[in-house]
Amino acid sequence: MAIERRTTRQKEAIKTVLDEQKGPLLPDDIHRLAIKTVPSLGIATVYRSLKNLQEEGLVCCVEIPGQAPRYERSDKGHHHHFHCRDCGQVFDLQKCVAGGLKNLAPAGFEVTDHEIILYGTCKACSS
Repeated sequence: MAIERRTTRQKEAIKTVLDEQKGPLLPDDIHRLAIKTVPSLGIATVYRSLKNLQEEGLVCCVEIPGQAPRYERSDKGHHHHFHCRDCGQVFDLQKCVAGGLKNLAPAGFEVTDHEIILYGTCKACSS
């Protein structure tokens, strides 16, 4: 039997924040943006809601090595990320070079998945 999750103003505010962003966000960033809609929203509720949204398959976790997990909508499909080392923001990349990656594996190995994170300076920090 499927668990029916109720929709709350807090959860809707979090979903709206994730819908409006172009890249994955830290829970603190989600909280900072969502309290503009629901001023009483607490950080613990953000974490609980993100967990529930993950369980429902609506949100996925993006892990950057050495960083706290970030969250984004799970319906974006396969894509990669760019991490600005100056401002710390993470941006979505739309292109994937998956076909060429299979050639990097040793002979006889089968590539089943991959993750790519580009690091550098974003356009805003470069100017």
